[in-house]
Amino acid sequence: MLAAGFLMFFLCYGIPESNGQNDTIPPADQPFALDEFHQRIESLLEEADEELDYSELIEELQWLAQNPINLNNARADDLRRLFFLNDIQINNLLVHISKFGNLISIYELQAIDGFDLETIEAMLPFVYVSEDLRKRHFSFDDMLREGNSQYFLRYQRLFEEQRGFSPIDPLELEANPNARYLGSPFRLYTRYRFTYYNNVSLGFTAEKDPGEEFFRGSQPHGFDFYSAHLLLRDFGRIRAVAVGDYQVQFGQGLTLWSGLAFGKSSDAVNVKKNGLGLRQYTSVDENNFMRGGGATIGFGSFELTAFFSSKGRDATVLEIDTLTQETLAITSLQQTGMHRTPRELEGKNAVNETIFGGNLAYRKRNFSLGLTAYHVELGAEFRRNLSFYNQFDLSSNTNSNIGLDYNYIFRNFNVFGEFAVSENGGYAIINGLMMGLDPRLSLAIVHRRFSRDYQSLFSVAFSENTRVVNEEGLYLGLNARLTTRVSLSAYADHFSFPWMKFRTYMPSRGYDYLLQVNYRPSRRAEMYARYRIKNKPLNTREDVMIRYLDDVKRQNYRFHFSYEISPSFSLRNRVELVDFLFGYRKEKGFMIYQDIRYRNFRSPWALTFRYALFDTDGFDSRIYAYENDVLYAFSFPFYSDKGSRIYLLARYRMSRRIDLYARLAQTYYTNRYQIGSGLDTIEGNTRTEIKAQLRLRF
Repeated sequence: MLAAGFLMFFLCYGIPESNGQNDTIPPADQPFALDEFHQRIESLLEEADEELDYSELIEELQWLAQNPINLNNARADDLRRLFFLNDIQINNLLVHISKFGNLISIYELQAIDGFDLETIEAMLPFVYVSEDLRKRHFSFDDMLREGNSQYFLRYQRLFEEQRGFSPIDPLELEANPNARYLGSPFRLYTRYRFTYYNNVSLGFTAEKDPGEEFFRGSQPHGFDFYSAHLLLRDFGRIRAVAVGDYQVQFGQGLTLWSGLAFGKSSDAVNVKKNGLGLRQYTSVDENNFMRGGGATIGFGSFELTAFFSSKGRDATVLEIDTLTQETLAITSLQQTGMHRTPRELEGKNAVNETIFGGNLAYRKRNFSLGLTAYHVELGAEFRRNLSFYNQFDLSSNTNSNIGLDYNYIFRNFNVFGEFAVSENGGYAIINGLMMGLDPRLSLAIVHRRFSRDYQSLFSVAFSENTRVVNEEGLYLGLNARLTTRVSLSAYADHFSFPWMKFRTYMPSRGYDYLLQVNYRPSRRAEMYARYRIKNKPLNTREDVMIRYLDDVKRQNYRFHFSYEISPSFSLRNRVELVDFLFGYRKEKGFMIYQDIRYRNFRSPWALTFRYALFDTDGFDSRIYAYENDVLYAFSFPFYSDKGSRIYLLARYRMSRRIDLYARLAQTYYTNRYQIGSGLDTIEGNTRTEIKAQLRLRF
């Protein structure tokens, strides 16, 4: 009701004006093919090396393709949504238009510093050039007539039976209720979203994970997770209003950043984060988001954001009130979002999380300064299991953070950074410099220092660790275009951990180097070779009285080749080798795959097929590889042990408004006859996943 009230208030009175970035181009009928961004997306994802929900990234690219930006009427914040553009390029574009007038053709970008042909081609699906710069005045009727709605229904499950779903003797189950999953083995996902250009986003998302009950038992209302949002943008002075579930992103992520963020990648110079303030939440991560409301109001060059969030959060329960069933104490906050067994259900929304705060920002085209502050309170005592290595971690049910971020652009130099402090006095600092020294050469430098006692539940910054704590590092990145066909990217990152951490019981230091050479002999062919070495020491595995550290070195060698046989058929080939060394223990492995893709916009069919072979000595020598998936989904599995993997992805367009997707993926092992562990164990040597999706547009 609150969301509907906000929507009716703004739309009934009309929206004074809009940036008009889509005034002349309707949303594209053809879905954007992510294959062109295969390398960029994979490079962003592989650094995380863990299971996260990356659908937000995929959705953002698809949305931008259907709502392209008019470069002649774009703001810096609009262009920052193109993650492959940096602030120097964006500033140079805006300065060029300011000095010489509107662009006549998109290829005029070649005359602007920082824009080569490869960058321009990457921009093509998401931008256009038009002289029509009229401001858009619209009403509720305009929104209903010109808005876009999409509905998704996705079904997914494993073909093989896992131990958690296998039959069990009732007496055994009664004695151990956690010995089996409560629900069915399929995953079900549904989502509806309505958008009106960049001004209105309204929708809901629901998901049931495998093993969770559905319309029975612990889930009488159907799905395990529900999410809904309303986001309004550019209503005069009101820059943004968020109601329901949303994200908050400011600065470089030291103080406050919810949602997805990325760090090192083969695009070695793009190391800066661009906090976009309030954003809609459409993902299915059941913990890392805000639920409540927020607003951003503009006063000339100043912007003021205020937000409030209150929601249940999963936690490991230590003590509970037996009369009221209220949680009194917890030992940790959970992240999985899985509620498949009685034990997991005990932690579902076990503690209430309340957050309120704001941001005051001063913004000019080449300079911005922001102050962020917020307070978080958990509705139960936080008694973390502290040890000598994590004794400085947050173990209180309240915390406050404050931070100052800055960004300044002078010609082809971009200086940025942030300083943040937590309630206990811990601090985090990050400073960076991006330089366009020549149209063919760009450099980046980032220094970060996080104290061992900095405490924040909502920090996602450029770092080696997943958390912003106990780290100091210096990063150097380089992108160079050697010829029109050859480019080079490289980075060197040296980091140290002044205090102990998990599996590292003394201060340590390490390094991470990457070198990649891209060669593009023609518009239809592209290849690259990559070498990466990383050393991050851990406690020795030797049985000794006093633990010491052993080097943990991983070296990856990759050669990738893409070739377009015809406008409809293309190939991708890859060979990757890995050498892993932990003390005296060595592992090796390789992976090779062949992709065949068919896509013809005149045909309702689009197909992608992969056949891969892999042979590794164990889990430590695993190799990750990005896979194409159904729209707004992702797949980033690792290859470990010995065997093969195939997948087939098919899309069939029944009409302009109805798309059907189907995906079959199977991993076959030749050296094992049991897959997984615990209740996820499969007795056999194959793991087969089926996925089907329906998309309706109206």
